[in-house]
Amino acid sequence: MARLARLVVAGQAHLVLQRGHNGARVFVDAADRATYLMALREAAAAEAVQVHALALLDSEVLLLLTPAEPAALGRFMQAVSRRYVSAYNRRHGRSGTLWDGRFRCGPVEPGNARLDALRWIDGQSHEAGVSTAAQRTGEVRDTLFSDPPEYWQLGNTPFEREAAWRALLAAGLPATRAEALRRAASGGWAAGSAAFATQVAEASGRPARPRPRGRPMRTRA
Repeated sequence: MARLARLVVAGQAHLVLQRGHNGARVFVDAADRATYLMALREAAAAEAVQVHALALLDSEVLLLLTPAEPAALGRFMQAVSRRYVSAYNRRHGRSGTLWDGRFRCGPVEPGNARLDALRWIDGQSHEAGVSTAAQRTGEVRDTLFSDPPEYWQLGNTPFEREAAWRALLAAGLPATRAEALRRAASGGWAAGSAAFATQVAEASGRPARPRPRGRPMRTRA
């Protein structure tokens, strides 16, 4: 069966996952993460992709991105990967692939689903340079990252929003919600309600949710 085209919708936030080949490390230290961030910055400017959140984990990258048009997301990730892998291989005296196949992604519904995706990514680490948590708690500020509307709705002042975000990160995202987000992005499906999935399917021309397992029930004549 032919592989489905990647599900990308212009103007929607997308949860993006990219893993190291066979679970291998893709970041050794802060210098590697700084190199990745530089590649991200250049690609975002070139492709007009908004970067909302990131987590640069030892063997995995999590991103929340909004492309201006569908093809921009693929070009963006290709540019970041090409530059970063080249620099990583030179620095660590290695060659060959770094990533485990293609990146995975899925559009995320505005509202609670998008706020959950933001919480999930920022909640991976509170360390500046590893995730964007410090970006929203007032510790650092980088103009590369843009806060989605859901974050702005947490308070009327920066202090209120930062305090609300610290509280949300401290509470943590329920494991079931985190797993649902990972499954959606890994499978290339929409994350959110059935109505949102229908909307995405109509906009993209391909299914946005996995089909139910098993054979369809027969109807009696």
